[in-house]
Formats: sequence, C-alpha cells, structure tokens
Amino acid sequence: MAEQVSAKRVVGLAVPALGVLAAEPLYVLVDTAVVGHLGALPLAGLALGGVLFTQVASQLTFLSYGTTARAARLFGAGRRADAVQEGVQATWLALLAGVLAVLVGQALAWPAARVLGGDEVAAQAVAWLRIAVLGAPFVLVTMAGNGWMRGVEDTVRPLRYVLLGNGVSAILCPVLVYWAGWGLEGSAVANVVAQVISAGLFFRALKVEGVPLKPQPTLMRAQLGLGRDLVLRGLAFQACFISAASVAARTSVAAVGAHQIVLQLWTFLALVLDSLAIAAQAIVGQALGAGRPEEAKRFAWQITGYGLVFGVVLGVVFAALAGVIPGLFTSDAAVLGEVPHAWWFFVALQPVAGVVFALDGVLLGAGDARFLRTATLLSAALGFLPLIWLSSAFGWGLLGIWSGLSAFMVLRLVTILLRTRSGRWAQVGAVW
Repeated sequence: MAEQVSAKRVVGLAVPALGVLAAEPLYVLVDTAVVGHLGALPLAGLALGGVLFTQVASQLTFLSYGTTARAARLFGAGRRADAVQEGVQATWLALLAGVLAVLVGQALAWPAARVLGGDEVAAQAVAWLRIAVLGAPFVLVTMAGNGWMRGVEDTVRPLRYVLLGNGVSAILCPVLVYWAGWGLEGSAVANVVAQVISAGLFFRALKVEGVPLKPQPTLMRAQLGLGRDLVLRGLAFQACFISAASVAARTSVAAVGAHQIVLQLWTFLALVLDSLAIAAQAIVGQALGAGRPEEAKRFAWQITGYGLVFGVVLGVVFAALAGVIPGLFTSDAAVLGEVPHAWWFFVALQPVAGVVFALDGVLLGAGDARFLRTATLLSAALGFLPLIWLSSAFGWGLLGIWSGLSAFMVLRLVTILLRTRSGRWAQVGAVW
C-alpha cells in the first residue's frame, strides 16, 4: 500500500493557495462593507451586478482548474516545460474569451439586470457592471496563471501577485467611493485596477520561464475539450445562483441585501475550503502522471478527513459570531432582520462543504470532469432549482433559497462519495 502523503506537503500547497483563493472574496467582502454603508439600494445593485460579473469567471473555471490538472500530470511525469506550455495556451484562451466577455457584457448589461431585478436595482447594477466588465480579460489571465503554477507546485508567487493587486485596490475602493464621491462606480474602478495589476505579474511570470509564447491550436483544442465539461458544470452552478439572486431581488430590497452578505461569506468560506482542493488537484495529478494510482486513492480519503475537520471548525466559529459579523457589512435594520433566515443554513453546511470541495479537487486533479459535470447538473435539477422556484411561487424568501442550496450540497456529497469509493477515476498517464 502507498504511504500517506505528508501533511507538510499538503499544508505547503494549501496555505499559499488559500491566500490566493481568499484574496478575491475578501476584497469583495471589503467592497460589500464599503458599499453597504451607502444604503440598501447600492448594496442591492452591487449584489445583482456582482452575480452577473461572476459569470465570466464561473463559466471559464477550466482556465484554472483544467490547466492545473493537465499541468500537474505533465509535471509529475518530469515534463516541466510542457506543463508551463499549458499555461501559455490557457493564457491565450483567457485573452480571447475576455475580449468577448467585454463585448457581450456591454451589450447585455441592462437587459440581463432588468430580467433579474426591478428597474431601481437594475439601474444601480448596470452602473457598476459596465465598468467592472472591462476587467474580464485580466481576471481570466489571472485564472490561467494560477492554473499552471499550481500544477508545478508553485503556489507562493501567485499569492504575492494577487495580494499586491487586491491590496492596492482595497485602499483605493473607499477613496473612490467616499472621498472622490464616485459612489458605486468607484467600487467598480477599484476592481479593475486590482485585476490589471495581478494579470500583468502573471504575464511576466510566463515570460521569464523561457518557453515559446506562440499560440498552439492543438493544445488549445485539448484544453477546450476538458473545458466543455467544466463549463457545463459551471452553468449549473450559475443557473442556481442567478435564480437565487432573482428570487431574493423580487422578495424585497432588504432580502437581496441580506442574501448578498451571507452569499459573499459563503463564497469566501467555499474558497477557504477549496484550498484543500487545490492541494488535492496538484498531488493527485502528479501521482497519476507518475503512474502511482494507489497513492492517489489513499490521498483521496486523507483529504476527506481534513476537509471534514476544517468545515466543522468554520461552522463553530461562524455560529459563535452570528450576532457580530452581519453588522460589519450594513447598519440597515431591515437587511439585518433578514440575515438570520439564511445564516443558520450557511453555518450548518460548512462540514458538508468541507468534504465536497476537498473531493472535488481529487476528481478534478484526475481529470474526471465528465462525472463532475453530470453530478452537478443532476444535483441542481433535483435539489436547488425546484426549491428556489417554489420559494418564488409561495413567498418563502431566503428560507426557501437556502433550503435549495442545502439540498444541492447534500446531493453533491452523496454522489461524490460514491464516485471516490469506486476508484474508477484513478487513470494513470501524463495526458488523457
């Protein structure tokens, strides 16, 4: 039997990855706190605009997760230059997709916001979104850069790059929103500044590697093949979260503001837990690339235990802080009154999320994207979406929305545990 992967190696990969993963949602939490003190309406506009903007990254997760899986296998097989070349091609795809996202975002900002919310909230969302979407190419380049660097177990430089960009922007945001008097639009400008700084550093990292920087259509097509399944998986996530935002927006301004606060905390903790998944992707991909499937299988259960413990700890901490944290984001009494309707679902789901996200990393590292696609689509169709739209029909509000998220997560937990137990995902080789 293969030896257990050392905890030191897991922590060495997970902690810097945690910094990268947490930096963006932590900045969004700062952004939410800054805008939240402008009032309930700007906060609702940020919530709706933010949901629309996140479609850019959410639909193209293969630029990071797929690139990590492919690069890790090549790195495990002793082919570092080929692993970095995966990053070059992912960066080209990021630029192409980012330019398209800017064009589509400008054209569809108003109609999309109007469908999801009333005129008043939609107007605020569009004012923010038309500026924020200009950063789309840089967001995607950063995702691609994180992907190949994780694959070669270089997680420290991405942390520096992302912290520098978001650190500058976190200082700039309140200056532009309050001192310059730009309001919600100042928040969007600060976002774009962060994205430009980080992407520039990832460009530089590729250049100093000394590999050819020309596009290679064959490799790009292979990445898109894996990307297809991850895009469909991402569409399932976003269909759920867009529907949830729409139902919250049509419930009341206070409900959508409360949903924004709890959802951003959920996103933040999901990415905290996902740091284990990043370590799992790199370790599993390298083990399979080097022809060691038993090591990969053993590590899958090892990371499951880590995820469960991590999730329990987070649940306990946020249960204890239930009376403190929401007030950091808004002083609006109506918004604060709605928060408890989502808060306790958010707390109870942390242990489930710890296991699900850890094993997501195992299967992504193995390139098992087809299974993850199917499991996510079924969980969304049978769990999340029915409860969200019943909530809309019967006026259940945030209770119905977060019941849907709970059903979604439990279904994902069951399917991913069964798949991990089967062992069919552990296929060896530098490529697949």
